[in-house]
Amino acid sequence: MTGFRVGNGYDVHKLAEGRKLVLGGVKIDYEKGLLGHSDADVLVHAIMDALLGACGESDIGSHFPDDDMHYEGISSLALLDKVKSIVRSKGYIIANIDSIIVAQKPRISPYVDEMKANIADLLQLDKDCIGIKATTPEGLGFTGRGEGIAAYAVVCIYK
Repeated sequence: MTGFRVGNGYDVHKLAEGRKLVLGGVKIDYEKGLLGHSDADVLVHAIMDALLGACGESDIGSHFPDDDMHYEGISSLALLDKVKSIVRSKGYIIANIDSIIVAQKPRISPYVDEMKANIADLLQLDKDCIGIKATTPEGLGFTGRGEGIAAYAVVCIYK
């Protein structure tokens, strides 16, 4: 592989009443959702930041500012599609993605296969090139208190 690069991403959003909970493009049945300008999908946001960083671009806030009404309520998968175009325009191919969702509740594992399928389909990757893990923080910190959900992602791209 020539032009091998790695990027990492992190995102966090506050849980709030009256919002849908969307992770990896999957609507999850839960009493709260993530607060944000878009659908606040922390998993997809972390992946986008990792991809942008790997190809030398600025973060998602620079590309999709939260004061731009065009992005209000938008699906993060639609934004990921735009990031895919940026990555490809720079001549890179996505090799794989590995990620972790940090949440006390709800239980994430029943939704992982559907999340992987959504992301793999959109990025035109095999499902086994997408890693999504979930962990609880054992009651520690803001995620452990159920105040929010965080996600981390690492990606590998190459020319």
